[in-house]
Amino acid sequence: MRHQKAGRRLNMTTAHRHAMFRNMVTSLFRSRRIETTDAKAKELRQVADRMITFAKRGDLHARRQVLRVISDKKVVGELFDTIAPAFADRSGGYTRIVKHGRRRGDNAPMSLVELVGLEPKIEELEERAEKKKQKKEDKEREMQEQMAQMEAEAAAEEEKEEKGKK
Repeated sequence: MRHQKAGRRLNMTTAHRHAMFRNMVTSLFRSRRIETTDAKAKELRQVADRMITFAKRGDLHARRQVLRVISDKKVVGELFDTIAPAFADRSGGYTRIVKHGRRRGDNAPMSLVELVGLEPKIEELEERAEKKKQKKEDKEREMQEQMAQMEAEAAAEEEKEEKGKK
């Protein structure tokens, strides 16, 4: 029996669970919103709220405690510089869990976890999509140019061989 045992085990080892939540909280602070299962979202909320509370303190010891969990220094800097000041007047409840439906493969209940008041703006999401589309188009154009260059080189080589035979 699990009387007085806090937290969900999520059917994985302790090391795996800790590593997963470290990655998830890093992704949450990087992108402001992530999609995951309901059970993981409820556990992630505790980790994220603890990190924001440390960041609100703002001292060196708090930064080192956050760095024990979040290994990406850019994300930690963003947490201390932009996210924590946005929650300065708030005493908890920094994350929101929105039920999102069910996962297609195994019908698991899914949720969106987002930082309250810091959701990515629609414009930001559209801008990201536009950049991604532009990058894809540039890559395709570059591939076409390379193919054309390779064909031109092959044609030039064939011409050389034919001149050599004559």
